[in-house]
Amino acid sequence: MPFFQTLETLARERETLLCVGLDPHPEDLPEPSATAARDFCLRLIEATAPFALAFKPNAAFFEIYGAAGWQALAEVIAAAHAAGLPVVLDAKRGDIASTARAYARAAFKTLNADALTVNPYLGRDAVLPFLEAPEKGVFLLAKTSNPGSADLQDVPLAEGGLLYERVAALAQTWGAAGNVGLVVGATHPEALRRVRAAAPGLWFLAPGVGAQGGNLEAALAAGLRPDGLGMLVAVSRGISRADSPAEAARALRERIARAAFGASRGAAAPPKMPPSPADPNAALRLKVARGLVASGCVRFGNFTLKSGLQSPIYLDLRRLASFPNLLADVAALYADLLAPLAFRRLAALPYAALPIGTAVALRLGVPLIYPRKEVKAYGTRAAVEGVFEAGETAVMLDDLATTGGSKFEAAEKLEAVGLQVHDVVVLIDRQSGAREQLAARGLRLHAVFTLTELLNLWEAESLVSPQHLAAVRRFLAD
Repeated sequence: MPFFQTLETLARERETLLCVGLDPHPEDLPEPSATAARDFCLRLIEATAPFALAFKPNAAFFEIYGAAGWQALAEVIAAAHAAGLPVVLDAKRGDIASTARAYARAAFKTLNADALTVNPYLGRDAVLPFLEAPEKGVFLLAKTSNPGSADLQDVPLAEGGLLYERVAALAQTWGAAGNVGLVVGATHPEALRRVRAAAPGLWFLAPGVGAQGGNLEAALAAGLRPDGLGMLVAVSRGISRADSPAEAARALRERIARAAFGASRGAAAPPKMPPSPADPNAALRLKVARGLVASGCVRFGNFTLKSGLQSPIYLDLRRLASFPNLLADVAALYADLLAPLAFRRLAALPYAALPIGTAVALRLGVPLIYPRKEVKAYGTRAAVEGVFEAGETAVMLDDLATTGGSKFEAAEKLEAVGLQVHDVVVLIDRQSGAREQLAARGLRLHAVFTLTELLNLWEAESLVSPQHLAAVRRFLAD
């Protein structure tokens, strides 16, 4: 099972978000040796496993003992696995691609860690080797917990936003298999808020509670996803140096539950958490569904579509540009859908998708290009506007998918200039054959909504008359 899927499952089963740091500081050991470091961690694992979601050993405290330290680290990871919990190796690796691949092999093959902290500041090619194993997880350093992180990570960018927000945006385009998370320190609640806005669906590794002074409740309020998940709260010395590490871990787990889910928990046998919605964007999806009706982006009657089909519903998403708040919410849903895909450019199809593509590009910090409907007979005579290089992958953005015809035309123009196209992302799939037609052409369709899903939401909210709903459902059935 992929790492982040494992976290989702275990978080609900074990009712915890606590990540226990395994940092055998030499001053905490009876003697400075690999054996003492191993035994220190094994005792912590045994004491805290009932309250933890994961363990996070810090490689530095094992590396200082040479080969014996590496063996001790492997034994600690094996003990965490024996307790039924995944391991995030805190090693902050990062180097050119060939070296990164060796680091990845050491962490994932030799040591059998489930996830690794990675420095993204060498760029995409240096991160990709860590992502080659889709079942493993990678936490990219975005906003670290130390005070000096502001020296570089808070640098404002010319296009707006801060450098760590740019990392958050890029993380969503680098994790093609959905195996990327972010390190965001619990010592910086405002950064947690900003990164959560930039990466609504990703998991955060949030160190800094306890010895570094991070406030647990403030961090959770700023960084949790709407479903109460999405954060690994990493605590090391606050547990290991407590008089009773087990009691410290139990108390942290209870505080996490109260802050994240409003649960009143007893010390002996905490009750089950309330069920979380399967879709962390459920509230936002409902908000957008309402907005489409309120803005007039959806109308009912008898309409002729571009394909020639007669439809009882007309979706006019060109109107989105006149409703900036709704457009921003739509861009957030696109960004979440784009997160697991691999691409270097967003290719918006004119005309309805141009404002959508611009909003998404601003949100993700990813360059936007677009294929022209007609090539100018003067100037550059470019068929595709914007900056790109042959061989790059572009993901096509459009507002709707009906039969797929306009997507074929756009893909041909993009491929003619050397771009690779594998995916099409739309707001609404009208379920009129586009998915099948695109698949036959080798293109994968991803839709925020199907028309059936929207009909169900509108019906539940009593936003559309039963007669109109019935007419559209008959149309879909035919």
